[in-house]
Amino acid sequence: MIYTVTLNPSVDYHVETPTLHVGEVNVAQRQHYKAGGKGINVSMALQNLHIKSEAFLLAGGFTGQFIVETLQEKGIVYHAVAVEEPTRINVKLKQKVETELNGRSPYVSEQVLRSLTQQLLDVVAPKDYVVLSGSLPESVAASTYATLLEQLESKGVYVVIDSKGKALEEALPKRPFLIKPNQHEVSEWLGSTISTPQAACNAGREMMKHGAEHVIVSMAGEGAVFVSEEVCVVANAPKGIVQHSIGAGDSVVAGFLAHYSQHGDLVEAFRYGVAAGSASAFSHDLCTKAEVEALVDRVTISPLD
Repeated sequence: MIYTVTLNPSVDYHVETPTLHVGEVNVAQRQHYKAGGKGINVSMALQNLHIKSEAFLLAGGFTGQFIVETLQEKGIVYHAVAVEEPTRINVKLKQKVETELNGRSPYVSEQVLRSLTQQLLDVVAPKDYVVLSGSLPESVAASTYATLLEQLESKGVYVVIDSKGKALEEALPKRPFLIKPNQHEVSEWLGSTISTPQAACNAGREMMKHGAEHVIVSMAGEGAVFVSEEVCVVANAPKGIVQHSIGAGDSVVAGFLAHYSQHGDLVEAFRYGVAAGSASAFSHDLCTKAEVEALVDRVTISPLD
């Protein structure tokens, strides 16, 4: 089974407008709401790929209820632990470029975090996958993912980390099965700019020295790089018209796990993940199985030094 954990979910309010005039009244051309948060995106993409998962999340207020209802509508099994304040709202503004205005997290008490952790530990079994994904609420310690990872690995669970900054840094020594930073997050961790696939490969090897078992570095239009003990390869990004980038990285994780959990081939799982990320980028929503399978043969894999 695949489980996702989203400690800082959101309702994403997507707005499209051709222009934005600061200090004036602006009218949206299009708008819609979505349940958001990286782990939730992974669960929804997995559902689209016909792979079951269970979503663990913190939810509060009318916004938290919207997320829960979305998961119910999509048929995703969820475990929601209540917080007192409403789940945040993130504004995603699309013009020629994308601008984000993310809300502040609700307060998360130690008791709430212990409750979610215990519920998760009660259901996982050896060889399950757990995705710890997204930012942490401001009230939660940066070591939270590291602590969870240690507890989960003691149960024989494969843990995927998709986070950044201090949360990623502290989790690395606990030996996650897979991490999936983007090139900007790798650059931040490394302290120098990563701009080429070979540089991403070298950085991935450095992250493995610090504890990661496998590394995927997503590089937007440049594709992505996969690093393991045996290989370092780059996958091209299929050509297409990008509709939006939100959820594309989460779809890479979903695609990778969907394929790897069924077939056990790391490089082919990476190919499928890149196809899933591209399919989401080319769509107004998260990838579907048909969209991914139409792209997967267009993803070419090449070795790096």
